[in-house]
Amino acid sequence: MKIAVLAANGKLGSLIVKEAVERGNDVTAIAREENRTVAKNFIKRDILDLTENDLKDFDVVITAFGAWTEDTLPLHKTTLEHLTDILANKNTRLLVVGGAGSLYTDESLTTQLFTTPDFPADYLPIATNMAKGLEVLRKRNDVKWTYISPAAEFVYDAERKGEYQLAGEVFTVNTKGESKISYADYAIAMVDEAEKGNHINQRISVLWK
Repeated sequence: MKIAVLAANGKLGSLIVKEAVERGNDVTAIAREENRTVAKNFIKRDILDLTENDLKDFDVVITAFGAWTEDTLPLHKTTLEHLTDILANKNTRLLVVGGAGSLYTDESLTTQLFTTPDFPADYLPIATNMAKGLEVLRKRNDVKWTYISPAAEFVYDAERKGEYQLAGEVFTVNTKGESKISYADYAIAMVDEAEKGNHINQRISVLWK
């Protein structure tokens, strides 16, 4: 399978590349700076400069883009607008590293976590902007997208357990009452979805069992 990983040099992007390569996939890393991943194939390019031609040969495009500063937060929406435009009416699937703040509090799917009074103020700007990106996807029936939200505690240097559980639109905790996952195990879930394509045009979420 031919997989492109955007923002591949980041902490999560590089782990997704590693997971995909180790499974024998044909992986191309795409980033603005020199390749710092294990991928042998590399395209040096900003996401907003990518064209239909750049992505036409891939089965799956994974975007691990993330931004934290006030001036770059809107790119969570802008990059997905661009990617959905150039992947419209294509067989290429678009997989997106999402956020947990846009998960719903219950099955009524009326209240999202980031709109609740107890949501951490420090994370409100990024949660709001990532939710706008999800809304871009929801409006596109001409793109085969999947949005994967991590657990509330998304920990870079936590262990790789090699397992996870899938959930859907509703915020979920495990039997310990925790919503937590490592970057490494999230990468496993992402590559599983890339290989299987079980949740096209859906948002799913992942956490430790």
